[in-house]
Amino acid sequence: MSLPSSDYLPAIEIESGSYPTHTILWMHGLGADGNDFTPIIQELELPPQTTIRFIFPHAPEQAVTINQGLVMRAWYDIRSINLNHYEDEIGIRRSQHAIIAMIERENQRGIPSSNIVLAGFSQGGVMALQVGLRHPDKLAGIMVLSAYLPLAHTLVKEAHTANASTSIFMAHGSHDPIVPIHLAKTSRQQLLESGYQLEWHEYAMTHSVCAEELDDISKWLRQVLL
Repeated sequence: MSLPSSDYLPAIEIESGSYPTHTILWMHGLGADGNDFTPIIQELELPPQTTIRFIFPHAPEQAVTINQGLVMRAWYDIRSINLNHYEDEIGIRRSQHAIIAMIERENQRGIPSSNIVLAGFSQGGVMALQVGLRHPDKLAGIMVLSAYLPLAHTLVKEAHTANASTSIFMAHGSHDPIVPIHLAKTSRQQLLESGYQLEWHEYAMTHSVCAEELDDISKWLRQVLL
């Protein structure tokens, strides 16, 4: 079911049963949309006794500098092949506020933040970290697939203690040509040095998701959704 609204990002919403108790808010990558990850819900094989609302929002459409200014769905602009150079701070923070609004709507619908997982692939994973580490209410977990830590220089000042112990799942392809693994490893190191609990997985793949990764995601979700 799609959820059009002038107040919230448009999104695809799928519930695993009646009266959901948990939410997984899953952000797509650059140029994709909320449909990108809907097919994997069944592959996750999550326990049926946990009723989950999956929300797959569509990022706004905007021109992306690195793609010759083509307009596409993007959580923020990318200005350099070095992804953490010349970061689009305004765009990142704009999307941050839009995602926070969706979390708050889930709170209003009866899902506490402690039962919400923020997840994302590539740009979506970047946003999961940006929002999750700064959110003032504890989240169930933060899933970061093929992504990196944005605005790293602001983390110490802006990180909220509410999510200091929140479980973070980071996964990356060793042959990723889009988000180089060294960038992800640098992000991992900063997070570890900042005291975060981080589960790291590396796979022999490019900028994608593999079957082994889905198995690991399923195991992690079963832990954080208890």
